[in-house]
Amino acid sequence: MKIAVVGCGALGCYYGAHFLKTGAEVHFLLRSDYEAVIKNGVSIRSEKGDFNVRPRCARDPESIGICDVVFIGLKTTANIHFSTLLVPLVGRNTIVVTLQNGLGNEEALSSIVSSDMILGGLCFVCLNRVEPGVVLHLGYGEVVLGEFQGELRPRTYEMAKLFETGGISCQVTANLDQAHWEKLAWNIPFNGLGVAGVAGIDALMSGHLPSDWQRGSTLSADQLLADPKWLNLARELMGEIVASGRGYGFPISFSLVDTLITRTLAMGSYKASSLIDFERGEEIELESMFLKPLERAQAMAIPTPRLSALCQILSELEESR
Repeated sequence: MKIAVVGCGALGCYYGAHFLKTGAEVHFLLRSDYEAVIKNGVSIRSEKGDFNVRPRCARDPESIGICDVVFIGLKTTANIHFSTLLVPLVGRNTIVVTLQNGLGNEEALSSIVSSDMILGGLCFVCLNRVEPGVVLHLGYGEVVLGEFQGELRPRTYEMAKLFETGGISCQVTANLDQAHWEKLAWNIPFNGLGVAGVAGIDALMSGHLPSDWQRGSTLSADQLLADPKWLNLARELMGEIVASGRGYGFPISFSLVDTLITRTLAMGSYKASSLIDFERGEEIELESMFLKPLERAQAMAIPTPRLSALCQILSELEESR
C-alpha cells in the first residue's frame, strides 16, 4: 500500500509514524521540517515506548505521485491549498481520509475529489510537536473513522485495520456527523477557553473585549479545570454542543460532559493545539472549530449564548493579533 501523509505536524507525524509499522510505503509531504526529517527521521516520545521511523520525504506532491491512500493532517486554515496539494496524489481509486478538526472539511474536500473517495477520522489524542521531526505523545490516540457519504463499506474496515496494525485503536462509526459533534464537545471548550484566557473571564461573560483589556495568559487543561468559574463555563459550552448535536437528531447523551471532564483530568497540563498556535502568533482554526458549529447550531435555533460569546471573543482576538 502506498500512503501519503499531507500535513506533517504533530498529528500527521504521529499517525504517519505508526503507518510505517505496518510495512506500507509511507511518504511524508513536508515543508519546514524537511531537512530535519531527512537527517534524523521522525521520533515519537511516548509513555507507550519511544521509537524512530524513516519515512520517504518530499517537498512537493508531484514527487510522490498517485497513492492508494492520502491522509490529511493539515490545520484547517490550510484547506485553501487542497487543490494544489492533493490533485497530484489522487487517482481513480485513491481513498482520501481527513483527520482534521471541526466541521466542513469533508465538504471542502468534495470540491476537489469525488465524495465517494472521502472518509473522515476523529483523533482523540494529546500530542505536541516539541522540535522539528519530534512529537511528544502525552496520552490517548484512538481514532473514530467513518464514511463521508453512504453506508460503511469493506474499505472502511480495511482503513480501521491499517490503524490497528500500526498500533492505534480505531473504531468505525456509521454516523460520522454525530462523531464530529461529540468531538467538538471537547475541542470547543478546551481549545477555545484556553485561548480566551488571555481576555479574561469577564470578557467571556460580556461577549466583548473591553477597550482597556489587559492581556492575560492562555490556560492549559488543568488550569481550566482547577478554577470553578472556568470549569463552569466549560460545562455550559459542552452542554450547548451536546444540545446542538441532539438538535440534528443525534442521540448524544448529556452524560458525555462528565465523561470528557474525567478524561481531561488525566491530561494534566496539556495545551490544546489552538493554544500553541495562538502563542506562536499563528492563525487558529476559527472557522472550522468555532464559527461553523455556531452557524449550524443557529440554523437549528439551538440556544448557544456561551458559544456565541466565545466566537466573538476569539474573532476579536484574531483581529487584534
